[in-house]
Amino acid sequence: MKGRVRQPTGRYAGKTASERGAERRERFLGAALELFGAGPGYRATTVAALCEAAGLSTRQFYEEFRTLEDVLAALHLLVNDWAEAAVTEALAGSAGQPAAERYAAVFRAYAASVTSDPRRIRITFTEIVGISPRMDEQRLSRRARWIELIRAEAEAARARGEAADRDYSLAAAAFIGSVNGLLHDWAAGWVDASLDELVEELVGLLLASLRRPGG
Repeated sequence: MKGRVRQPTGRYAGKTASERGAERRERFLGAALELFGAGPGYRATTVAALCEAAGLSTRQFYEEFRTLEDVLAALHLLVNDWAEAAVTEALAGSAGQPAAERYAAVFRAYAASVTSDPRRIRITFTEIVGISPRMDEQRLSRRARWIELIRAEAEAARARGEAADRDYSLAAAAFIGSVNGLLHDWAAGWVDASLDELVEELVGLLLASLRRPGG
């Protein structure tokens, strides 16, 4: 396995080595989003093809990454970071609202981020699956973060008297599984519904899991 090539230091064209590296990395990730998410896919892409799409050399590739899998890993994290930022903003904007309105805002923000670009859906739900134990661990680790976010929100609703008094760990895991499955199937064309209908259904599922007996 090739290791990363050491980057040159010092300024060039008014930019530091780190600035040039960041620009190259962004170009590689942009090319990867297109090739992995819309083109032949990760498994059918080579380093040479990625470099050609990015307009950069293989030497420049190995200055930023060790392997093509490193690019997929970085891209998967980036797509998740975009969605997480959208959800964080929605949570802040819906503070103090009743659970139904708050969760509708949160899931609309998440769904809008993930589905705003079909390439993001493919990276999130398809390309990363079954690549390697490392990538499976990363995928499950990011899923765990989403599960924890839902569990914490459910606990907060319980503390406000809007949810039943119980442990929400299992319910949060089941809900995130439903989110992933439904969005994947919708993106694949297997679910005939609008994005708003999907959000409404998901919010309904979550509220049903929070509902107090007789509530």
